[in-house]
Amino acid sequence: MADLRSIAAPFVVLGPSGVAIRARLKDLTPGDEKVLRLVGAHLGSLASKDLKARCADGLEHSTESWAARKRDLTAESSSRWAGSITRATHDQWALARRGQAAHIQSLEAGITTIRHRLSLPVGHKGAKRAPGGYCCAHEWFHKTRRLHVLEDRLEKVRADREAGRVHVVRGGKRLLRTRHNLDTAQLTGAGWRERWEAERWFLQADGESGKRFGNETIRITPEGEISIKLPAPLADLANARHGRYVLAAKVRFWHRGQEWADRVEANRAVAYRIHYDTGRMRWYADAAWQIPPARTLPLEAALADGVIGVDMNADHLAAWRLDTHGNPIARPRRFFYDLSGNAQHRDAQVRHALTRLLNWAKTCGVKAIAVEDLDFQDEKTREKHGRKRRFRQLISGMPTSRLRARLTSMAHATGIAIITVDPAYTSKWGAQHWQKPTTGPTRKTTRHDAASIAIGRRAQGHPIRRRTTPPRAHQSDVHGHRTVQADRRAPGREEPRPRIPGPRTRSVPPDAASTRATRTSKTVRDVRSDQEWVQDSLLLTD
Repeated sequence: MADLRSIAAPFVVLGPSGVAIRARLKDLTPGDEKVLRLVGAHLGSLASKDLKARCADGLEHSTESWAARKRDLTAESSSRWAGSITRATHDQWALARRGQAAHIQSLEAGITTIRHRLSLPVGHKGAKRAPGGYCCAHEWFHKTRRLHVLEDRLEKVRADREAGRVHVVRGGKRLLRTRHNLDTAQLTGAGWRERWEAERWFLQADGESGKRFGNETIRITPEGEISIKLPAPLADLANARHGRYVLAAKVRFWHRGQEWADRVEANRAVAYRIHYDTGRMRWYADAAWQIPPARTLPLEAALADGVIGVDMNADHLAAWRLDTHGNPIARPRRFFYDLSGNAQHRDAQVRHALTRLLNWAKTCGVKAIAVEDLDFQDEKTREKHGRKRRFRQLISGMPTSRLRARLTSMAHATGIAIITVDPAYTSKWGAQHWQKPTTGPTRKTTRHDAASIAIGRRAQGHPIRRRTTPPRAHQSDVHGHRTVQADRRAPGREEPRPRIPGPRTRSVPPDAASTRATRTSKTVRDVRSDQEWVQDSLLLTD
């Protein structure tokens, strides 16, 4: 029997540390759009130069080089614009480094799998947890070639990482590659160029506490008036004092608008970003600010009223409510979503499903939702699953990180705690111990429903199996009814079952004892000498 890996302890997820809201900029004049495009293009070119300089520094980056880059940008924009550009550059470089490390890990996993399968004879049948050899000599040959390709890639990526080189593109590598597949992307040359330029614009400014309305570069008043500090080369376009341009359009934040207004009136820091959606031909303004991490409930307090276990799948969330002892209550619930279509549609589907889940949790009076700490980074490689292309596409399309982040943020607003559990063996053990017992004539429990019970029980600290094994000497009630379904502090938990008066066989009805004492026998029996039988008088009527 293979050794099971250790199970990590469940924990309560910390609440969100920031807030981001978005609103549309309506009624922009042609002059306003012209100024926004000019400012975005000018700052975008500065951001590209700064990113090139940062990548050239590599691991030799220092505070002095950062200050030198900022001084060069200040001359062509302003001190605050330069600070926002350099900070965004560092974030993008750090993100590229993290992606580089993940790429190395993926290549190492693929190489290890190919080497293992090549070491086995052709057609060797693999075990449940270890893949076997390749099915034919043709596939074996091509995998040897792929092994050399992956080893060359790994060597180059490792050399880049040791030298501090990263490969980043302002605007995104995906959009850059789309230039060679315009027909597939249903874009024209002019349409791609417009989208490419819009993605490379830079119109975002960091907030600063103590300054007027929380931001000196992009300022939005509580009434919704937007003014932008123009860079030095574009100062002649100003229509207000101190080299500022005031847009004719006003913005109004509907979501968390009052919270934003209170923060702006108190001159607390708020970061803004203005961007253009080429598909919808609309301008948007994003506002973001940091909030202190919310104090989470202790694990025992969050589980005081039970828990809802949630199993995430490709097209739905399977949820089941559990009481404090780990027993499923009522019927399971499923919240479906459709992950086809564009990113906005998928995000809206996920938010809608989570909204229904949280509303149901509030009606149940539960203060905790248990989810799995899923991470499919090691599962997406084609070397692990071979020709199971549909399965690889399935797990690649599951929005695990986005769903967990959305659920944490939305649950914080409703006062519900999110408990993360180890995903090991939840589907397997849930189906083994709970799928059949919870299936009835009018309800068919799926494997995902059973997994939600396993997730909830693991969050509560209960074992997933339903009861402990009876004594081997007598697998009956001789040693008492031992169960882990009751609380550990419940009296009589390890004692025998209570004695129920009445017969113990199914052939006799429950009230047989009382019926036997009152009914008259229909058979003739011998009467003992010391007993006297008296016949009741008959009732005579006219």
